[in-house]
Amino acid sequence: MDYEFKSQKELFIRVRPALRSKCSELNRLGFSSIKEFDIWNYLIITKWKQGEGLMLSDIVSDIMNVSGKEVIDYLKEKERTHISNNNLDII
Repeated sequence: MDYEFKSQKELFIRVRPALRSKCSELNRLGFSSIKEFDIWNYLIITKWKQGEGLMLSDIVSDIMNVSGKEVIDYLKEKERTHISNNNLDII
């Protein structure tokens, strides 16, 4: 069965149970700061850049196989970049 989603929001709603499950797993493993949106944004920016031709099964697989370290590293880099950009705005 082929699924086509009209928006990223519609896709997010469809895979939210997988995001919840992965978030719960990571929280139990000690990554309590990771939220569903962190996993989602990490995958959008790193694995799903092209965003076309992705199969729903591959998206769910990516969600379930992402590691806490990958997401934490992404969040740290995002924060570091944000801090650097803010400092540039001040100059």
